Amino acid sequence: METQELFNRYRQGERDFAHVDLSGAHLSGASLRQIDLTGADLTGANLTWVSLNEANLTGACLRHADLSNVVLTSSQLKGCNFSGANLTKADLRLSRIQEAELNWAILTEADLTSADLQNSTLDQINLERAKLTSVNLSKTELMEANLRHANLTGANLTGANLRESHLEEANLRNAILVEVNLTEANLLNCCLRSADLSRADLHRVILTGADLSDAMLDYADLSRADLAGAYLLKTSFKNSHLLRTNLEDVYLLQGNLSHANLRGSNLRRADLSGSYLSDANLGETDLTDALLLETRLIRTILDGCNLTGACIQNWKIEGVDLSKVICRYLWRQYNFTTKRPTSRYPVNRDFEPGELGQEYQESSTTIEVLFSEPPNWEVLILTLAELQQENLELHLTIESYVPMDHQYLLRLLANHVVNAKILSEQILNLYPEVKERFTLCRQQLLSLLKHPTLPESRPVVNQSPPPPPPPKPMLDRQQQLYQETSKQIKSILFSQLPEQFVANIERLLNYLKEEGIALEQLQKKVIVSAIVQRSQQDEAFRNSLLQWEKKASPEMRVSMMGKSVRVAIAILWKKQKQENSSELS
Repeated sequence: METQELFNRYRQGERDFAHVDLSGAHLSGASLRQIDLTGADLTGANLTWVSLNEANLTGACLRHADLSNVVLTSSQLKGCNFSGANLTKADLRLSRIQEAELNWAILTEADLTSADLQNSTLDQINLERAKLTSVNLSKTELMEANLRHANLTGANLTGANLRESHLEEANLRNAILVEVNLTEANLLNCCLRSADLSRADLHRVILTGADLSDAMLDYADLSRADLAGAYLLKTSFKNSHLLRTNLEDVYLLQGNLSHANLRGSNLRRADLSGSYLSDANLGETDLTDALLLETRLIRTILDGCNLTGACIQNWKIEGVDLSKVICRYLWRQYNFTTKRPTSRYPVNRDFEPGELGQEYQESSTTIEVLFSEPPNWEVLILTLAELQQENLELHLTIESYVPMDHQYLLRLLANHVVNAKILSEQILNLYPEVKERFTLCRQQLLSLLKHPTLPESRPVVNQSPPPPPPPKPMLDRQQQLYQETSKQIKSILFSQLPEQFVANIERLLNYLKEEGIALEQLQKKVIVSAIVQRSQQDEAFRNSLLQWEKKASPEMRVSMMGKSVRVAIAILWKKQKQENSSELS
C-alpha cells in the first residue's frame, strides 16, 4: 500500500489496516492513534515521531524499522517482531509486548513503565538508561542485554535469563528476581535494595560496590561471585551458596547467613557485625581483619578458617570448634571514635597452634559464679569493682541471680570474651577478702557516703552458714534486690533493642516473681516509663519497637515483658494522637 493512500483512508475514519504491506514506508511524524495494523509488514519502515498510542500491532513485523521517539502507549504489540529495530526514546508505557522478538533492538532511553513483555525475547537488546519501572519481564530472554543505568524499580524479572547481561549502575530497587539467571552478569555499583533474588543463579556475577540492603537471596547461588565492597545491611543469605565468593570489604551488618555455605570465600576486612551465622559453613574462609562485633556463630563450621586480626567484641559463640582455626591474634574491643580495633589478644605474642581452641573451651562472655550462701550485695559490688580496677577494659554487669539447692548461681555478662572459669575463680577468691575488709570498715565507708547508719553485717568468714534470717531482714533483702534489679533493667532498656531486651528482662522478672516480689509497680514505673522515654528520644528505637510488636510470637506477646511493651506502645500512640489533635486545632 502507498503511504498517501493509508493517510487518506485514515483521515476518512478507517482504522482497520490489518496485514497491510508497508515495508520501507515513510510515515515519520504521522498521527495514527488507535490504528489496527495487526500482522502488518513494516520491515525497514520509518516511523520516527509517529503517534501510535492505543494502536493494535499484534503480530506485526517491524524488523530494522526506525521507531525512534515513537509513541506506542497502551498499544497491543503481542507477538511483534522488533528485531534490529531502533526504538530510541520510544514511549511504550502500559504497552502489551508479550511473546515479542526484540533481539538486537535499540531502546536507549525508552520509556517502558508498566509495560508487559512477558515471555519475550530480548537477547543483546540495548536498554541503556531506559525507564522500566514496574515492567513485567518475567520469563524473558535477555542474554547479553545492555541495561546500564536503566531504572528497573519494582520490575518483575521472575525466571528471566539475563546471562552475561550488563546492569552496571542500574536501579533494581524492590525488583522481583526470583529464580533469575544472572550468571556472569555485570551489576557493578547496581542498586538492589529490598530486591527479591531468592533461588537466583548468580554464579560468577559481578556485584562489586552494589547495594543489596534488605535484599532477599535465600537459596541463591553466588558461587565465585564478586561482591567486593558491596553494601549488605540486613541482607538475607539463608541456605545460599557462596563458595569461593569474594566478599572482601563488604558491609554485611545484621545479615542472616544461617545454613549458608561460604567455604573458601574471601571475607578479608568484611564487617559482619550483628550478623547471624547459625549452622553456616565458613570452612577455609579468610576472615583476616574482619569485624565480628556482636556476631552470632552457632554451630558454625570454621575448620581451616583464618581469623587473624579479627575483632570479636561481644561475639556470641555456641557449639563452635575453634581447634582447627588459623589465628595469630585477635582484637577484643573496637573504638567507634577512631573506627579501629583495640585490645590485642594475646598481648605481645601470637597464639600457639591450637591455643585458641583450648582457650575457647573455657571462654565466654557469660560468667557463672556459684556461691555456697546468699551473697552480700554490698560486698559483691565492691568485689566486682576491685576486679575491674585490675582490668580497666573489663566491664561486668549482673545478668541474673538464681537460688538453687544449697547453692546460689550468679550470672555476669562481660563486655568481651574472657576465660569464664578463671574469672569465676578470681571472684570467689576475692569475695571473702573484700568481705572481711568491708566488715571492719563498713561504718566509715557509709559515713563517707553520707548514708544513715545501718546494722553492721555479721562477719561470716571461716564461720558456719548463718541461721535463716528473720522476716525484717528478708524484707530488706527483697527491697535491695528490687532496687538492684530495677537499675539493671533500666540499663538494659537503654542499651539493647527489643528483640534482645524482652527475653533478658523477662528472665529477671521471673526471678523476682519467684522471690515473692510484687512486679506491678516495677512494670509501670520502670519498664513502661523507660520504653516510652527512649522511644520519644530515639525514632529508630521506636521503629524497632513497632517491628517487634508485629513479629513477636503469641507466647512472647502475653508474657510479663510483652505486656509491658504493648502498654508502652499504646501510650506512645495515645500521645501521638493527642499531638496531632493539638496541631490540627
